[in-house]
Amino acid sequence: MDPATLEYYQTNAPRYTLSFGQAPSRHLDSFLDRLEPGARILELGCGGGRDSARIIERGFDLDATDGTPAMVKKANERFDVGARVMRFDELDAVAAYDAVWAHACLLHVARVDMPRVLTAIYRALKPGGWHFANYKLGSGEGRDPLGRLTNLPDEAWLEQAYREAGFDIEMTERYRGEGADGVQRDWYALTLRRPA
Repeated sequence: MDPATLEYYQTNAPRYTLSFGQAPSRHLDSFLDRLEPGARILELGCGGGRDSARIIERGFDLDATDGTPAMVKKANERFDVGARVMRFDELDAVAAYDAVWAHACLLHVARVDMPRVLTAIYRALKPGGWHFANYKLGSGEGRDPLGRLTNLPDEAWLEQAYREAGFDIEMTERYRGEGADGVQRDWYALTLRRPA
């Protein structure tokens, strides 16, 4: 994980977590509707915990993680979700989860590191397991106005990266959205599955 990006979240966790509403992410409930009751879910980049709280409210078995200690602390203070510190490169589970939820977080993975991270997610899923991730679209890796590393891929690059990691692409959606940096841009959401 990029040190400057981690430092941004560590330093700005109190302000960052208060800058978002309490409603869960727009794609979360439809993703959860695909899963069996009580399914085991790994959440990557849980941030302030608003999606974590919704996942638990829906009755799922959640393992919430974030790479930034300050964000984990805020998630647990606000929602008591039992979040723990884990960076993307520390994921080493094998066939342990029915689903992996990664809302607006893998966009901070350097492109050179994406194959390793996606392979780790694939390996962590049980056969037939589901994965959701969304990304800011762009034409090349760089830093946003807040200094965070953002991989800014296009749709074709993302789809190829996931297919090479072994995933089946079940559904995609391109939509407009605003990030924490205040920039309106196109985003790309992917709903994927590890083949059974």
